[in-house]
Amino acid sequence: MIAEEFARRQKEISIAEFFEKNKHILGYSNPAKSLITCVKEAVDNSLDACEDAGILPDILVKISKTGKSQFRIIIEDNGPGIVREQIPRIFGKLLYGSRFHSIRQSRGQQGIGVSGAVLYAQLTTGKPATIISKTNPEENAVKLQLFIDTRKNEPEVVLEEETEWFRPRGTRIELEIEGAYVKERKQSVIEYLTETAVVNPHAKITFIDPDGEIFEFPRISEDIPDTPKEILPHPHGIELGKLMWMLRTTKANTLKSFLKSEFVRVGDKKAEEVIERAKLSPERMPQSLSRDEVAGLLEAFNQTDFLPPPTDCLSPIGDRNIMRSLINKYNVEWAYAITRKPKVFSGNPFLVEVGIGYGGELRADEKVKVIRFANKIPLLYSQGGCAMTKAVESVNWKSYGLSQSRNELPVAPAVILIHVASTNIPYTSESKEAVTPIPEIYEEIRLGLQEVGRRLKEYIGRKEKLKKKKGKEDILNKILPLLAKKVSEVLEREEIDVGKVIARIVGNIHVQRKVLESNGKFDVEITVSNYTRSAKEFRLFEIVAGKVSIDSDNAKVSESGGHTTILWSLKLSAGEVKILRYRAEGRIINRRPYVDGIDEDLLDGADVMNL
Repeated sequence: MIAEEFARRQKEISIAEFFEKNKHILGYSNPAKSLITCVKEAVDNSLDACEDAGILPDILVKISKTGKSQFRIIIEDNGPGIVREQIPRIFGKLLYGSRFHSIRQSRGQQGIGVSGAVLYAQLTTGKPATIISKTNPEENAVKLQLFIDTRKNEPEVVLEEETEWFRPRGTRIELEIEGAYVKERKQSVIEYLTETAVVNPHAKITFIDPDGEIFEFPRISEDIPDTPKEILPHPHGIELGKLMWMLRTTKANTLKSFLKSEFVRVGDKKAEEVIERAKLSPERMPQSLSRDEVAGLLEAFNQTDFLPPPTDCLSPIGDRNIMRSLINKYNVEWAYAITRKPKVFSGNPFLVEVGIGYGGELRADEKVKVIRFANKIPLLYSQGGCAMTKAVESVNWKSYGLSQSRNELPVAPAVILIHVASTNIPYTSESKEAVTPIPEIYEEIRLGLQEVGRRLKEYIGRKEKLKKKKGKEDILNKILPLLAKKVSEVLEREEIDVGKVIARIVGNIHVQRKVLESNGKFDVEITVSNYTRSAKEFRLFEIVAGKVSIDSDNAKVSESGGHTTILWSLKLSAGEVKILRYRAEGRIINRRPYVDGIDEDLLDGADVMNL
């Protein structure tokens, strides 16, 4: 019989077998992308492990060529290590992990990541993954080599031994894969690590490429991000099938206690409100509800106003860290960043962070560089289909001073950073390459972009104004000295201070120091004039060899190594002039007075010193 023959052909397949034949779904669609994906999955695991343990990450990535198109990848970290019993399942079993059922922000969500890399390695080279792990500085590390039995989706350990390892704690994975290494392209290992370093300023990453070249990404922050806290599901994020399963498996004895114990933001009052709307009894056994009653309970959820879920389950990068990273990694002349207030979509908390860097070494004739992140993971592929890119293209950047064609990225010397953090990132595919344009997320990104755009417009306007002012100042510096010299000769008078005249014309802060020596001591008078149109608050200081005497309440004097530093905290209204005096027993070290808190373009007669 045909039906019986068809029946004999039916058989179950494991998840590992499925991905064995559909590895492109996980990001292993071509040799170059596959190599990047292997590195990414292992590095993401290392960062998560270190942060969960409260350790500043120190990660080594090494790639070496072993054949015409074969590469050995080594990633090691200084994390807490992995206990022996867990190593085979973490690296050799797909859909095994600690984060799938946990409602909190994390890089890995599905339990596929690093085990998918192990599967790809054995498929392309037939070689096992080698894992070294150490959890105790007083003991040797454990070394395992393993495959994945794809029919059973189970690890197959082929070697296990103790080994010496220099790290006190940590994990090391070695994979040999079929792949391709590319340089100087957006989709590359070096770009992935560069972007990873941008949003993880607390991490130190060292990369050794196949040519032996070493790239260092130093740690620029000693602050470990707060570990996101796990939360319960929110009533507005539950679907019917999930709610039915929760009711069947709960340990609560009554419907009211079920609502209070299994959901966040549900107390006595809200539980009673929901049950009343659903026309159910608070004392009902959760397992006794029919499908129609569960549907009514879900409808009651949707009709009830709940507080948004708590946001301590999220871990933002922070606007200060974003600005520091943009300046450090891309050498921009100006940067600004914001962290938006957390919002909710389908009961899932999320927040958006946007940063922008402008000028410096970035090219003015190219489209802005957009770097996208989801839960601190760089998204290198599928840029055009991502909610973040679409949001950038939808903003009218012309109104913020940039050149732009309709619905395209603007052309400007700028880099735009967008980070979406959530307990459940809505990726467009399992390979986690782009974010789906959920309306709530898309709108938050747009609002963030518009906010940094307004700050950029202010900066560009200020820069243009200073450029014009500088041009005027340059002309005056050429003409006025000659004119002053001629006038003084004609009138037979001493030449005037041209710098002070120019400062008054262009509207600067002018600082003039006069020194009178007497019997080896120096009487110093500093005149500070505010010729700008607004009040200015700043600090001025001098460094002197030897002791000083000063008659001023607003001056602070400190001595160190035979040198004395005098610091004045000044606040001058528009047009105000202040005179500062002191006597020094030794020479003045700094050539001109130092000023902190005033832009160099607004200052004459002193040097800017940013403390």
